[in-house]
Amino acid sequence: MCEFLAHNKEEELAINCFLLAGRLLVQSGAETYRAEDTMMRMAQSQGYVDAQSFVTPTGIIFSAGHERPTRIAQIPSRTTDLEKISLVNNVSRGLTSKQLTVEKAYEELLRIERTNFFFPVWVQILASAIASACFLILFKGIYADMPAAFVAGGIGFIVFYAIHSLTRVKFFAEFTGALFVGIIAFFSVEFGFGAELDKIIIGSVMPLVPGVPIANAVRDLMAGHFVSGVAKGVEAFLTATAIGAGVALVLAF
Repeated sequence: MCEFLAHNKEEELAINCFLLAGRLLVQSGAETYRAEDTMMRMAQSQGYVDAQSFVTPTGIIFSAGHERPTRIAQIPSRTTDLEKISLVNNVSRGLTSKQLTVEKAYEELLRIERTNFFFPVWVQILASAIASACFLILFKGIYADMPAAFVAGGIGFIVFYAIHSLTRVKFFAEFTGALFVGIIAFFSVEFGFGAELDKIIIGSVMPLVPGVPIANAVRDLMAGHFVSGVAKGVEAFLTATAIGAGVALVLAF
């Protein structure tokens, strides 16, 4: 009886470890095939040769085998955190190469889940402002418009971050951020602080553009994960629509 309970406890820990690894990958913006492949490699390294996984952008279904329990994990929110993806991959490699036990791997994954790897907010705002000014030049804008793009991009990201923190509605936050970008760019040109309105707006909204989700959607579709690919593509399309609507509202009035 004790051996049976110990075996069940060990199996439960292993399944939780595999499921947590997949959930962290999807939540951090990893591709669907990467999450499935990581979970399967981890499971097979521990002797679960019949393990199966099904990953979507909003949930994971994992089974350790035909006669073993099936677990489901919900994914309510997703972001882009390449640091977490890299750390989870390191844990997976350590487990599959027998450098880590299941217990140590699970503890490390729990530590990764609890840790916030994002830069401070002020660094994110500064990076968005600098990136906006650089994108302006990339899109063949003039150097005199760089201050306007710097200010518009920085304030646009501040508004996006504040609205998203308050409402947790990503699309509304992106719409509002793009709206403020358009307003600042318009008044910059109106009062002589900028010359090319279109270049200022294009450069300033680039930090809000969903580059990673678009790339992941294409990669998932090419890998044959049509459900996830279409879902991520629709999410990216809605984000682009929200940004475009915010800018269009300013230009319309």
